[in-house]
Amino acid sequence: MGVNGAPVSTATFFSPAKINLFLAITGRREDGFHELVSVVAPLEFGDTLQAESGGPEPGFSLTCDDPAVPADGSNLVLRAATAFAAATGWPGGVSFRLEKHIPLGAGLGGGSSNAVAALRALNELAGRPLELARLAELAASVGSDCPLFLHDGPVVMRGRGERVAALAPEAAARLRGRRVLVFKPMFGISTAWAYTRMAAEAPAHYLPPGEAEARVAAWIRGNAPAEELLFNSMGGVAGAKYLALPVLLEALRAEFGLEARMSGSGSACFALLPDGTTATTLAALTARIRELWGPEAFVTDTKIK
Repeated sequence: MGVNGAPVSTATFFSPAKINLFLAITGRREDGFHELVSVVAPLEFGDTLQAESGGPEPGFSLTCDDPAVPADGSNLVLRAATAFAAATGWPGGVSFRLEKHIPLGAGLGGGSSNAVAALRALNELAGRPLELARLAELAASVGSDCPLFLHDGPVVMRGRGERVAALAPEAAARLRGRRVLVFKPMFGISTAWAYTRMAAEAPAHYLPPGEAEARVAAWIRGNAPAEELLFNSMGGVAGAKYLALPVLLEALRAEFGLEARMSGSGSACFALLPDGTTATTLAALTARIRELWGPEAFVTDTKIK
């Protein structure tokens, strides 16, 4: 915001990726959505979204440096902008520029994070007409896991993803700053396909809600490292079709002693790296991932925010 609370003309926001350290799908709701309990952490790795106002026409436009990213109304940035305009009556005249690093179809929350960055940017450009609670409502209307990106640290997500609470400080301290290796094969996984397949195979992959809550609560109360929290109900669904996922995760466990998991509905996976992991070990991990998944597999070394 500018001087004396005046709106600004340009706003730039970092749009972080996320990983699901714990993801329990506990059942299907009558409205077709699934209930879940998840411990989610934002990463220091992500995209950058710039919003600039002052265009001659009302409305919103989007450009992206990745041609694979749709720049039409299907993009969550523009859907979030439309929701903001409807809620505030602000006419827009805003152009968005997205610098994309988070891979598509990864389960890393890239589209949802971009949407929340757009809401934050528009709120700045418009002079902050909306409080955090209203922004959270708008975020939830755009996508189930959007509200988590209004928090700047690890959270527990419930419901279909719209109920978000910051992780207890002592537990969050065990996650913040942890080094993470994130890797994704060349293929993505459709979130809609994954949930449809899970419902078709129910209850084989569901975790009872009481058990899910008990496991999260026990980890929060204790002092166990993040590795003991790792779980993903959707891993079996994805792995049954995409065998490259479990093959690599088992190889990392057997050869490097790493407990790796898929994030969200995939296809990206992650491994928490021990303190003192050397450049030599990191290079060996990257080489092994690309040996099994191909030389164009995405790999990045980052940290939990």
